[in-house]
Amino acid sequence: MNPSRRNLIKWLSLVPGAAAVGGVGTVAFAASRFPSKRPSVGKRKFTSEAVERLIASTKKKIADPELAWLFENCFPNTLDTTVEVGRLDGYEDTFVVTGDIDAMWLRDSSAQVWPYLPLAAKDEALRKLFRGLIRRQSRCISIDPYANAFLPDPKGKSKLEWAQADQTDMLPGVAERKWEIDSLCYPVRLAHGYWQATGDREPFDESWRAATRLIVTTFRTQQRKDGTGPYHFQRQSPNPTESQFLHGYGQPTRPVGMIHAMFRPSDDATLYPFNIPGNLFAVVTLRRLAQMHGTFFGDQAFAGECHALADEIAGAVEKYGTIRGEHGDYWAYEVDGYGNQLFMDDANVPSLLALPYLECTGRDARYERTRAQVWSAANPYFFKGSAGEGIGGPHEGLRMIWPMSIMMKAFTTDDTAEIRQCLHWLKTTHAGTGFMHEAFDQDDPKQFTRSWFAWANTLFGELVVHLADKQPDSLRRV
Repeated sequence: MNPSRRNLIKWLSLVPGAAAVGGVGTVAFAASRFPSKRPSVGKRKFTSEAVERLIASTKKKIADPELAWLFENCFPNTLDTTVEVGRLDGYEDTFVVTGDIDAMWLRDSSAQVWPYLPLAAKDEALRKLFRGLIRRQSRCISIDPYANAFLPDPKGKSKLEWAQADQTDMLPGVAERKWEIDSLCYPVRLAHGYWQATGDREPFDESWRAATRLIVTTFRTQQRKDGTGPYHFQRQSPNPTESQFLHGYGQPTRPVGMIHAMFRPSDDATLYPFNIPGNLFAVVTLRRLAQMHGTFFGDQAFAGECHALADEIAGAVEKYGTIRGEHGDYWAYEVDGYGNQLFMDDANVPSLLALPYLECTGRDARYERTRAQVWSAANPYFFKGSAGEGIGGPHEGLRMIWPMSIMMKAFTTDDTAEIRQCLHWLKTTHAGTGFMHEAFDQDDPKQFTRSWFAWANTLFGELVVHLADKQPDSLRRV
């Protein structure tokens, strides 16, 4: 008998009312020790029978009762708490808040629903949700391709206190206007994933076509081959990562073909405007747009433009975006085209660690060297303490580990021992809440940020489903 299982049986035998492992008493004991943290059925924002079936079947594959409990709380959290479905201008509409902030980020909303895509082909309610979100995101991009977050009311004024006095061109419907490359990549990833999962072309109409053409125009404009371009952003804040250099246009660059970004996926300002994970994500995005426009609209000319721009960006990233190391080259995090390079990684995705997860690179030798570097003292935002280890970023400061980085470490390895270590850190740092957080202190998980952060919750659920399919041994032992 497995020693862990033997120890669990021995432990349960000491608990009044607990039967042998697998018995009714054990189930009742687990339920009493780990009561569900989900809203009651009548208070859930959205329910999918396919999701509920997947939760039930996946839980059976998880030996650890606390890990199973975390999965059941976290995986449906986006649907349970953040989704508003309805109709807007005669079409299906879905608005997805990020959690404890009442606004929809293009990045977060796409990532929050991503794990449910494989179920959409068999669940019409999910298909309606996805069609509504694809339409809503297209509307948002058409309002302002430089904005990262939007309001439920397309004509409303931002209620985010920190954004109301921003020195930028705020438009109705915009909650925050931080230009981040990934804000335009994630909706394409979602749309492409939905099409691949379902074959449904219904949401890909002329409005979607126009919005995605605007994405390409924005990418091209932000190559900044002829001046600074139209985007600028400044904010009065004691935190310097909330604003940008040089009247809001960012640090000087040499125009080499990459896309400028003023902010990272963390919503923190870039130091050097060529963010490498963002540019690699843009390359993948452009190739997906080429495929979709060619298939949906027969627009081979536009598809050719997308491929040409992707080739140009990829060539520039290859030439300027790597650092020569003792054992071979690895990816930089940000560069300026003049030869200045920043090495670090930020937990928010896209990150260097997450490149294979987003299909931006394979797990080749360069990526493996990069992965080793970012999960080490070479990365100033890698933290290691008594509670765990992982990557953070300037957003929450030193010592603060983001569970998202631990999840990405597990997503990008086939090593069962490494995966189990990641699961252990995730299981032991939720501070008794039953949910993932934005960040926790390296030595004290009770010091955490954001008790309601749906992206982290759903990503954890996605990881468990992924492991149940690809690495089941990692879940079979307590």
